Amino acid sequence: MSRTKTSRRTFVKRSAAAAAGFFTLPVIIPSSVLGMGGKTAPSDRVVIGSIGTGSQGMSNMRDFLKLGDAVRFVAVCDVDSARLLKAKETVDTANKSNDCRTYSDYREFLEKEQLDAVSLALPDHWHGIIYTAVANKKLNVYGEKPICRTIRDGQAIVAAVKKNNIIWQTGCWQRSQAHFRKGAEFVRNGRAGKISHIEVGLPDGGKGIGTPPVMDVPPELNWEMWLGPAPATPYRGVCHWNWRWILDYSGGQMTDWAGHHIDIANWGTGMEYTGPVEVSGEGVYPPEGIYNAPVEYDFTCKFANGMTMRVANSSRLRHGMGTTWYGDLGWIHTNRGNVLRASDPKLLEGEIGENEIHLYKSENHWLNFIEGVRTGKPTIAPIEPGYRAICTGLLGEIAMTTGETIRWDPDKEEIIGNPRAARLLSRPYRKPWELPTV
Repeated sequence: MSRTKTSRRTFVKRSAAAAAGFFTLPVIIPSSVLGMGGKTAPSDRVVIGSIGTGSQGMSNMRDFLKLGDAVRFVAVCDVDSARLLKAKETVDTANKSNDCRTYSDYREFLEKEQLDAVSLALPDHWHGIIYTAVANKKLNVYGEKPICRTIRDGQAIVAAVKKNNIIWQTGCWQRSQAHFRKGAEFVRNGRAGKISHIEVGLPDGGKGIGTPPVMDVPPELNWEMWLGPAPATPYRGVCHWNWRWILDYSGGQMTDWAGHHIDIANWGTGMEYTGPVEVSGEGVYPPEGIYNAPVEYDFTCKFANGMTMRVANSSRLRHGMGTTWYGDLGWIHTNRGNVLRASDPKLLEGEIGENEIHLYKSENHWLNFIEGVRTGKPTIAPIEPGYRAICTGLLGEIAMTTGETIRWDPDKEEIIGNPRAARLLSRPYRKPWELPTV
């Protein structure tokens, strides 16, 4: 399957239309078209490449490679040649070949490769430009959270995904774990009663005080390209992990995890396509050094329906990490490690009934994306819920930065009556980088 081979995909869409009654002639879909039953025909494999082959990029690549002949990786791209070589070796070993192509510039990658999909895992400050550029190429995307570093970046990405009608899967893999889905389903079906408040616990801390010394740029790293739209600065060895604690590139633990647990909170209340109307909070920031993301944070969101959500580093919250929904019948809490518990165990008894709300079920986040690419079926973590989750986190960041209560219009996606805060919806890009036009 390649981007230029559209007959099978067109056939699937016509078949789906037939099932909906748009065609009068019966259509039978062979299992080979959908990749079911036996080995996947080479023409039906999803041809995929990766931009970003660091820790998360390699982890996602390995998860895709576990799917066997349903996918075929053909190209990888990274600004670090050592990581790029490791990624190529991983792909070539899986493919039993030496054919995986390598690129150091995503623009050349997008210009030359004929693909069905791209797996993206990059520092947050690059998301707006590269995610939008990939969507504009009409390539299906598995994109790591958080969707964006700024709300304006996120709006551009969402617009590009919708305009180009691509399949998108956010790397919010918690949705594909049974206990998170069950917790959200129990809440959606009223097991805890009417929800009035949610607590979202994210990791404590991050890198503290300090400024690493200026170092020589390693020969394998294109530091200028790594910085891209971020301000020019000497190399201090922060490019492969500790960039998370520098506000030019990320928002620390808060934005790193908001896309996970706020997403689950929204899933359980059906607020995946909206946002708060008011946000206020405070953060604790390192007093000096280049690591300037908050090491503690605590903000509260109010929604139009009267519900509130508190997001804080976990040690500030009663139940710590994860999502806790509070209703008039009790609370339900879920977290990683298969944690699903309630104020009364009876709230979690029984199964969701046939006539109750059943949330989208996926047992493998990466396979769910591949199935979406092959069939046109929406994924379990489409673009807008992922964007809405991190949008809430970024509004919390703006509230903490300004020290003011932020009023937000979740439909127009604008800050109301505060031009100073509204300026923080975007960040200036270093020339010559610009956000692609959608």
